[in-house]
Formats: sequence, C-alpha cells, structure tokens
Amino acid sequence: MTLSRRQFVQSSLTGSAVASTAGCDALVSSLARQWSEAVPPAIHVTQAADIDPDFHLLSRATFGPWPGDLGRLKQQGRAAWIEEQLHPERLDDSACDLRAERFESLWFAPGDAREFRRNVIRDELIRHRFLRATYSRRQLFEVLVEFWTDHLNIDLGKGDCVSFKPSDDRDVIRRHALGSFSRLIRASATSPAMLVYLDGAANKIRRGQADKPNENYARELLELHTLGVNGGYTQQDVREAARCLSGWTFDPARTFAFNQNESFFRPEWHDDGEKIILGERIPAGGGPTDLDRLVEIACGHPSTARHIAGKLCRRFVSPTPSESLVTSTASVFAAGRGTIRPVVQHILESAEFASSRGLLLKRPFRFMVSALRALAADTHAQPPVLDYLQRMGQPLFQYPTPDGYPDDEAAWVGTLLWRWNFALAIAGDRLPTVHTSMGELAGSIDRASPLGRSSFREWFAHFIGRAPTDRESESFGQLVPSEGTTDRREWLGLILASPAFQRC
Repeated sequence: MTLSRRQFVQSSLTGSAVASTAGCDALVSSLARQWSEAVPPAIHVTQAADIDPDFHLLSRATFGPWPGDLGRLKQQGRAAWIEEQLHPERLDDSACDLRAERFESLWFAPGDAREFRRNVIRDELIRHRFLRATYSRRQLFEVLVEFWTDHLNIDLGKGDCVSFKPSDDRDVIRRHALGSFSRLIRASATSPAMLVYLDGAANKIRRGQADKPNENYARELLELHTLGVNGGYTQQDVREAARCLSGWTFDPARTFAFNQNESFFRPEWHDDGEKIILGERIPAGGGPTDLDRLVEIACGHPSTARHIAGKLCRRFVSPTPSESLVTSTASVFAAGRGTIRPVVQHILESAEFASSRGLLLKRPFRFMVSALRALAADTHAQPPVLDYLQRMGQPLFQYPTPDGYPDDEAAWVGTLLWRWNFALAIAGDRLPTVHTSMGELAGSIDRASPLGRSSFREWFAHFIGRAPTDRESESFGQLVPSEGTTDRREWLGLILASPAFQRC
C-alpha cells in the first residue's frame, strides 16, 4: 500500500480537528506497526558458535536486523536479498514514509527553505535521517546515504548551510547514492549547500583585475571527493581545478527575482582560458562546460577508483582491507565507469566480506539504531533519543571538517560510557519517547527455543548473531544469576552494553 502525504494528513483528521503531535505520533506508530513493523510470532535465532553469515550480512549492509529479518533472508537467499536491496525503488517503504515524510521544511527548494527557522530545519533534517535509518526497508540504500553524507560532508553550522542541506540530501545524496559516481560529484559541485560550505560561491575571476580563484572546494574535490590525498595531484592541479570551477555560485536573493532555486553560472566571473588538469588539456572558451570536463577527468582517474574502493571496503569490510580486495573493487569501479551498484555488490559478495564477521566497531549512530531495530522499538526521534547521539559524539550533519565522521575506531572508544547509559536506559524502559514491546519480543524468542521458553543463550544470539562463549555465559551469569521472568530486561541491558554488541 502506498500512501501519499496528502492522504496521510487527511486520514489523520477526526471531524474538523487536527490531532495533537502526541496523538499524531500514536496514530503513525499504530499504522506503521500494522503494515510492516510488528514483531513476527516466531523469529529465527542461531545456535552456532560463530556469527551467522546471514546475520553478518544484515549487520553490515543494514543498520542491524529487525526481528524477523534473519528468517526472511534465510528463506530468500543472500544473492536474492542483495539484488533486492540494490534496487530500493522496488521495495514498498510506505510505513517508513509515514514516520519520515512529515517534516515540511525538507521539501522546499534551497532559497525557499530559508523561510523556516534554522533550528526547525536542523531538527527535522536530523529526525528524518534517524527515522529512515531505523525504519526503512531500503536498508542498504540508507547505509550508503550515510556513507556518501560523510564522503561529501557539509557542516550545518556554517553560514546558510542548514537552509540548503535538505535539498542537498534530497537531490544530491539520495538521488545518486546507488547511481553514477560522476553524477553524484557533478551534483555536489553545484549544490548550494556545498557552494556555501567550501566557499565555491565566492570563486570568481574578473577580467582586468587581480582576483585569484578560491581554491577551497577545488582542493577538497581532489583530496577528499575523488583522487584522495595520495592520488597524485599537485598544487598546480588544484589551481587549475579552481579555474574550471570559477563562476558557479548561488545567491538566495536571486531566487525571488529570477524564480530560480538552483545554483547558476556567471560568465563574467569565469576564467575562460586554457587549463591543464591532471595532464589533460581543457581548451579555452568552454565556459560552464569546464566543470563537466573537470568532473569527467577527476572521476575517471585511476586514483579515484582506488580511493573510493578503499573507503567502501573500510566501511563494509575491515579497517585494513586486503590489497587484493581494494584492487579488485577498484577494477569493478573503473569497468563500470563509476557505477556504484556493481561496486557495492562486488564487496558484499566477496570472500573477505564473508570472513570479516564481528570486526568493525559500530559508530554511535549505528550502535543506537541497531539497538532500536533489534528491539522493534517505537520512536519518533525526539530529543531524549537524539541527546544520546550528541553525547556519544556523532550529532548528525555537524562534523566540523570536510572529511566527515571518521571510520577510525580510535575516534569512538571514548563514547563507551554513554553507550552503556543508553543500553541500560532502553533496557529498563527509562528512555522517554521510546517504547519497546518486550512482551512480544520475549514471546517470539521463546518460540525459537526448543524448550518453548528462552534462556539467556537465545537472547544473546538474537542480538549478537551467535551463541555466547563459555566465558560470556559465565560473566553474565555472575551478574544475573537467575533466569526468572523479571531478569530479561537485565539480560537486555547487559547484552546491549557488552563488547560483542559494540561490533558488527
């Protein structure tokens, strides 16, 4: 069933009165649960000593398994599941749309969005991203949205970036997350949010004057977005790239006079002379097409294939992927001229991916969302939840430098205390605005037990993807010695706070 935003609003009305925010949230939760978010009567729980391969795929290619996902994947098969996730448009996401498409400020063009208060846009943008990650059936797509958001990082705190980021998220990141890398970069280069964030909007050369091009974006385009820091470009390449980019700008005042809500090219600001970029000549007189040639040259460079392949392998496989995996992935990237879908498929179907179970430390966002998903929790991403994300050091869209939130494990080990606090709060039902259906989940896990009643072993396996080791069983047994009905929330808190749940 597909429900438009207008139909949803109409269905939410009773008589002539509009439901309150709390009432609306309750209605959305009820409808979403009926459609696709309910805990199934019985769920598959592995009995293996090693992390289940299907659980591993769900842990990396999604933000964590939802109850019932593991059983469906086993029935469907890994190859079919990956193929389905690589074509998200085929998956009905109506239940998630109910939760995530209610934020009015996110649907406006860049200039028009400035009519909203900045804090409103920021909060709605963050809540939208959080809810999509938690509830979307298009999980691999959402994982890649997070990846490209880091790759093309924009800090909401600079200038008017907060007003322009919703359109960047919608028209750059989401539109191209599984498409063409060169189109992604081309769209980012002229995104009002990126033009403001990296000062491209002020990149101009006026004839007869001593203006020099602003190199901020040109440098990050080569260093971060395409070739990589060791990609072989020179300072002269940065200057030439800045010349190619000169003249592209965005002016919010223009949107009213010209009815245009996009970036535009100012010929009088452009250096229209000949350029030599990465050894290739761009003839004089190209005007706005100099940008297209720059993107083509940079995205087609062998260093770009290797840089993007390495980043994707580190995100999906290991902090130190093998040389052979990076090389083969770069070859797929080059052969497909930067088409993202086959690159991701190659990584997920690789032997190194299959053997990398439990190696990656979850960043705070993944840790929180994976916990909520494993519990089939009901939330609308209100401040009590998002405050934990802030305290763990990963407030969305607010990383201050262009390289985006790091994958490096060392950057996140200092967040463990707040992870434990979050785990104990959600397990103890002490996290306001979050509801967990412990009774339903317990019943489903009970039915997975041969004895008809679950033990700590089944609960651990549901969240971790494997049976606990003898040492883990002993350690948890010392903390929660009995297995009475009142202990399940204690098990839950300890499991979510355990070292095993911090990794995927």
